[in-house]
Amino acid sequence: MSSSPAAKMPLPRTVTSAPELHRAKEPMEPPTAAQSTRRTSGGDEPGPRWEGLRSGLGTFRRAFHRSSQRASGQTPKDDPGLLRRGSHFLLRSLRRTLDSSAAADQPQAPAVLGVAQGLEAPSGVIGGADQKTCTWVGPEELEPGAGKSVADLITERRLLAAFQQLRHLETQLVAEKASGTFKQNPTAFARRAMDVCLHYDGLAAEISAIVRETLSPDGVDAATLAELADVVHAEEEAHQAPPTDGDFLTTPRHWRQHWEDAVRQSVQERVQQAGTGEALGAVKGASDLAQLLTKLGCLVRHDLQKVQLQVQPAYAASGFPAWEVYLHAFHGAVAQRLQELAYNACGSEQLYVLLDWAANVYSSPEFLGALDLGLPTEPLPPLLAPDLWAQLERDYTSFLETKIMNCFDCILQLEQSCWAAAEAPDILQGRYHTPLCIDVHTLVAQHVKAAGAVSAELKATTLQICARALRLFLPRFEKAFLESKAVNEPQLGANINACEELRTSLLSKFPGMLEELEKPLVAAASTFQKQLLQGLQRDVQPYFRVLCTKAWLTQDMLQPLMDEVVAFAQHLKHVAPPWAQETLQEAHRYVVREYLAQVLKRPKQFQGVDRITGSQKMNLDAQAICDTFQGLGSEATWLGQAIPCMADILGETDKDDIQRHLETLIRSYPDIRSDHVLAILALRRLGLRRKQLLLQRAQDLLSAATKAGGSQAPGGHVLFGEIQVSTSMDVLITRICCSCP
Repeated sequence: MSSSPAAKMPLPRTVTSAPELHRAKEPMEPPTAAQSTRRTSGGDEPGPRWEGLRSGLGTFRRAFHRSSQRASGQTPKDDPGLLRRGSHFLLRSLRRTLDSSAAADQPQAPAVLGVAQGLEAPSGVIGGADQKTCTWVGPEELEPGAGKSVADLITERRLLAAFQQLRHLETQLVAEKASGTFKQNPTAFARRAMDVCLHYDGLAAEISAIVRETLSPDGVDAATLAELADVVHAEEEAHQAPPTDGDFLTTPRHWRQHWEDAVRQSVQERVQQAGTGEALGAVKGASDLAQLLTKLGCLVRHDLQKVQLQVQPAYAASGFPAWEVYLHAFHGAVAQRLQELAYNACGSEQLYVLLDWAANVYSSPEFLGALDLGLPTEPLPPLLAPDLWAQLERDYTSFLETKIMNCFDCILQLEQSCWAAAEAPDILQGRYHTPLCIDVHTLVAQHVKAAGAVSAELKATTLQICARALRLFLPRFEKAFLESKAVNEPQLGANINACEELRTSLLSKFPGMLEELEKPLVAAASTFQKQLLQGLQRDVQPYFRVLCTKAWLTQDMLQPLMDEVVAFAQHLKHVAPPWAQETLQEAHRYVVREYLAQVLKRPKQFQGVDRITGSQKMNLDAQAICDTFQGLGSEATWLGQAIPCMADILGETDKDDIQRHLETLIRSYPDIRSDHVLAILALRRLGLRRKQLLLQRAQDLLSAATKAGGSQAPGGHVLFGEIQVSTSMDVLITRICCSCP
């Protein structure tokens, strides 16, 4: 079914407007004797059987005028002629009839030609059908509807009686034509045939009027609808096929098709009038459009329920498929109305209202209420053509992309206002919290859910738009935050939590669709984690400078540093566990690494008692660092051997055992280099020969570790690789290596 049924609707035989019937004035000439004879023999002379019906044409004029007005819904002012729209085929048939009669009677050729020319102007022919040829026979000769003219029967909507009377007259006229009654006067036949056709058109107009009134508030009673169906059946039985001789009188009138066209026209008018207060020009927003569609939906539901409960039962006895015809008519009319609205829609909100109404409201099983309405034998076509639907989705996603980007701008502005106000983040369920996560998650979830309600394709497209917008938002958010004055442990922890929650929640809710966001979210969280660690490093860096000094040998210089670490770790308790643990381990590694770096930077060797005291002090510090971080929950146990091994090398009294401690250190931390080994050996007084041997052994172990494919500690951790030693150590290594035998 076309989305615009009215556009393809054939012109019915029904006259859609009702002009007054005026008889054209004919030139008054005295008839010749022959003409008088022919006129009398042709039956054109009025007699008693016609005189009683002259008033019928006036009644017919009024009835036909009212029927046409009801069928068209308007009062016509100027009409070119009643038959110009509905009976053009009649004129062609009349010409053939008149021409054949003229050929049989050559003296009458001029007169017949005049009549044929008059038929070209329908008003002239209609005018020729005066009162005496309106109904032909007296009331006493008409069994059906006795005492009533055809026009009166049509006015009273006694359709079947009117048709039976017309059929009787039609049959009589055909018989008279076949008997040669009109051989000498074809004009009389033309006028009487025209009267029959006009009354048939009047019946068709009344059918249209009944159809139009069926869905009106007052409606039409079931008996009238049943009689309408009966008269259509009667006409189909009377005119089953076009006559072989081309007689226009008995040609099929196609009233069933006319009825279906009238249904479509009536439905289209009602659908177009729904929400006229919110016509296309008045729909300025999504709410106006939604209101219009709500009214349209209410009208369609109400009308179809009326068809199902009242109209269909009335037609059912005659086998009329009223439900399917009305359903297809409403579907086509709604499709046309929706297409008009689509062409005028603008903005993502209006486009979504249209898509959502078409996909979820109109197409839902609940649209027609609780009635068990049957489906048509053939499935209804799409409400919107596939190309139009695709265009609407493209327009919607285009607007949506801009809208989502603007939403992310608003989210950033809200976050910046919180930073400017120095508002501390809330702690929800034990974690630092920022509205960022809720805002982003809500934004994505709402748009994806809305799109998914329309189609799977639109949902996938919306997911891609959201993912792309969020991926572009993250770097802007990072930069804006790091440039603000709100960079502190709680805010950094809150941002880390937001990234982690977005990563887990979005990827779990939309698996496989937002995988491209995992890396950007992890990168953003890593940036905030790095800033968090840099804050700790700035705070504790001054405490490393006093290590390995004279004061350090006699005082507890490590405790202030560990106090800073403990305070830092308190913030990590409010950070998501994976990131909190990783950050704590990084802090642990940083403390051990900087401790070792500070020891290796010592400008002088430990000698005598200081060497033994320094070794013991390093062991104590190593234990304090290990206990503190283990107490905080650090799982970086691989760091526990570094400081003790160096302390053992420093305090070992048996120089032959130094190699054993050195081998333990190298095996535990294969990222150590030769300059690190030499710096460790330089902490105590050793001979050149011993240093050469120890360095050579260390290089062999390092070479073996490199060949084995490992240059880092187990687990891929780095410790010594990030410790820089003095360049003088490189010179010393060169000298020692050159002295080797």
